[in-house]
Amino acid sequence: MALSFGIIGVSLAIGIIGYHYLEGLSWIDSLLNASMLLGGMGPVNQLHTTAGKIFASFYALFSGMILLVAVGVLIAPVFHRFLQHFHLDLDDEDRS
Repeated sequence: MALSFGIIGVSLAIGIIGYHYLEGLSWIDSLLNASMLLGGMGPVNQLHTTAGKIFASFYALFSGMILLVAVGVLIAPVFHRFLQHFHLDLDDEDRS
């Protein structure tokens, strides 16, 4: 769980810094845009600079992948426990 929050936190920081320095948004507007993109909702503020638009396009693709990775990290232990409960995981002897 901590790993998942760490991944999201670092990704959010990348977005905040990118929006602040490349698009010139305030820190709170940068946080809002990065959070909305990372959560899958989309940008809030209109982009005006070419660098900001390029950053936003790559950050949107990055955010979609990070969302899937973070959910996978959160669900993996639960799914592994499910497999163990029903004896669906392979033992080392069964793999040969």
